[in-house]
Amino acid sequence: MDLLRFSTAGSVDDGKSTLIGRLLFDSKGIFEDQLAAIEKTSRRRGYTQVDLALLTDGLRAEREQGITIDVAYRYFATPRRKFIIADTPGHVQYTRNMVTGASTADLAIVLIDARKGVLEQSRRHAFIASLLGIPHLVVAVNKMDLVGYSEEVFDRIQDDFATWAQKLDVHDIQFIPISALHGDNVVTRSLAMTWYQGPSLLYHLEHVYIGSDRNLIDARFPVQWVIRPQTDAHHDYRGYAGQVAAGVFRRGDEVMVLPSGKRTRIARIETQDGELESAAPPMSVSILLEDEIDISRGDMICRPHNQPTVATELDAMMCWMADAPLRKGSRYQLKHTTRTVKAIVDDLRYRIDVNTLHRDQEATELGLNEIGRVRLKTSGPLLLDPYDLSRTTGGFILIDETTMDTVGAGMVLQAGPEQQQMSEEEILESVAA
Repeated sequence: MDLLRFSTAGSVDDGKSTLIGRLLFDSKGIFEDQLAAIEKTSRRRGYTQVDLALLTDGLRAEREQGITIDVAYRYFATPRRKFIIADTPGHVQYTRNMVTGASTADLAIVLIDARKGVLEQSRRHAFIASLLGIPHLVVAVNKMDLVGYSEEVFDRIQDDFATWAQKLDVHDIQFIPISALHGDNVVTRSLAMTWYQGPSLLYHLEHVYIGSDRNLIDARFPVQWVIRPQTDAHHDYRGYAGQVAAGVFRRGDEVMVLPSGKRTRIARIETQDGELESAAPPMSVSILLEDEIDISRGDMICRPHNQPTVATELDAMMCWMADAPLRKGSRYQLKHTTRTVKAIVDDLRYRIDVNTLHRDQEATELGLNEIGRVRLKTSGPLLLDPYDLSRTTGGFILIDETTMDTVGAGMVLQAGPEQQQMSEEEILESVAA
């Protein structure tokens, strides 16, 4: 069954957790004991109806403040599709949590309070979704019951957001008026908004096409582990295990191993369930080659005439997630696919105001939850693609060498020596006009 990963984002009190609770409740995606527990908590607090937000806001601080802090993952399924939901925080101080939850999403839901309209945080969430390369966006105009289910209010918000979205690299936007509290247009169509002729939210989630979102052209297979059983039954077995990052690999294909540049052919493709004729993302497989080549963790199998850039320098957009700021000259570990190297910040080009998209070229550091463009130099070669070509081979994280904490998430804009860089306008084209 097809799997859709989606995240939610919105300003504080826009109803993200209530929406997810409504989705789970109306689609029969919660257990009876879970429902009993939140009913009991709701009664204890004197609520007149069940607070469905309690299904996702699991931390005590979240329940006390009525806001989402941590990223909560929930799983449910319908007869048509499986879903993984990432309920991400809306508050600006938890931008790093939102980036974490949305980094693997196929679709993002941006909630807007119908009473407040498009706010700066709404624009910020849309920008981050665009920056992370999320191909599908749903703008859910929530709390329509509090504006009398007004078509004029919905149209005004739709026009305002659509005008802003022209600056972003998002080509599939669906606007849906909903009331998460009462279930209007969440799972079933609303009788209170007969003027709306579009799908309900769940129907859209079930039918949005994501098959073309995955890169099936540029074959990339980062080697995660070399399998050598060295048993009597498998004395000469040598398999290379990992997850297909992009493209399609078939038995008999000619391939190249980087960074060595050695060529060979695929002898077999195996999984725990047996041999396959081909493998595509995001499948985890073992690839066996016809020739014995020195391959280890961090190497990459690709096509001879379609290779990533082998580079020790790169330009990237960086989402900063640590209290200690990023500055020029700072040193970190850089983890890219299955390869880890040391890295130094060669330059901080600018910091982006995610509300206005203004680029502050005078900035000297990136603070917690800030986003900017940096140039990095690494101690060893990386096998890089631009992020808009492949989110897997174009993404990386920075790790503090002392604490081993993840301190930044990066998206490759360009790899190689500085003189080969694109212009400012070309680099930001995939992020914002």
